[in-house]
Amino acid sequence: MHRRDIVRLLSVAPVATLDWTIPDVQRAARVVAELRRRGQTYQPKFFTAHEYQTVHILVDLIIPRDARSGSATDAGVPEFMDFIVADQVSRQTAMRGGLAWLDTECRERFGRNFVDCDDRQRRAVLDDIAWPARARPDLSHGVAFFNSFRDLTATGFWSSKMGVDELGYMGNTVVPEWKGCPEEQLRNLGVGYGD
Repeated sequence: MHRRDIVRLLSVAPVATLDWTIPDVQRAARVVAELRRRGQTYQPKFFTAHEYQTVHILVDLIIPRDARSGSATDAGVPEFMDFIVADQVSRQTAMRGGLAWLDTECRERFGRNFVDCDDRQRRAVLDDIAWPARARPDLSHGVAFFNSFRDLTATGFWSSKMGVDELGYMGNTVVPEWKGCPEEQLRNLGVGYGD
């Protein structure tokens, strides 16, 4: 399974378990989409310049550009993330602390901040924190940060136009007559209308 597929599966987790609400996500997605439509550059409200650079790299490691669509940065995820975190004071300490943890971990291992590490070094750190069940206990802060960051990345990507298009979402269209679920899909699910 590819990284993008894993993140997509994570994005369908119930939103009620997350710290942000559906209206928060919708509002952030609208603001980012409107800025991009106008060709305007987003000015971060929460992240420092260094943090914002880190966010750009990290979201693209989580959802890279592939044959199906662009990367998380292409979809406006860093802007989305800044908008959400700037608006939710309760998330700010964990976000800023997590980004600082990432730099500290990279400095301890490689003598440089995350943004200055090469791709192999960045991936080595992320591989150690991306799988909670396999992570060493001393990396628990990094694991907690990365889980939250990955969830917010997935939410930002799959609430963007690019992400919705990749999912093949066909909602918000008129269905003049509902004829039920196609037989092929019912068979794939192993159900039927008489069941």
